[in-house]
Amino acid sequence: MKKTILIFSLLIIALLILFQVSKYAVFFGKTSVELVTTIIALIFLVIGIFLNKKSLHKVSPKNEEIDSKKIEELEISKREYEVLQKISEGYSNKEIGEKLFVSESTIKTHVSNLLVKLNAKRRTQAVKKAKEINILN
Repeated sequence: MKKTILIFSLLIIALLILFQVSKYAVFFGKTSVELVTTIIALIFLVIGIFLNKKSLHKVSPKNEEIDSKKIEELEISKREYEVLQKISEGYSNKEIGEKLFVSESTIKTHVSNLLVKLNAKRRTQAVKKAKEINILN
């Protein structure tokens, strides 16, 4: 965190110096406003490309395979596991029921069973715990 703050602080200082130098260059008539604007835009473009490559394209570690033994230990049925996957994809009970061709009340039962088996209070907490114990990607 300190490294990020330092980098951005130095970047801001460098840009402020660049603006001051360009202001004086235009003031004394040595360069045109268009040239200064173009140079500043190019510098911002290069900085943007650099930051994009540094921060957004980090290679994430590959997920391990799903622990089927853990699924068996928790006694999660095949259908409950399908419901858990749909929950992790963000579907509502009604949507899950439509996709799996069962009633909404059946989905509610499966969700209740999953919450008990995963020791969770909410659907989001169940998904988080499932990812932590590596039974869900």
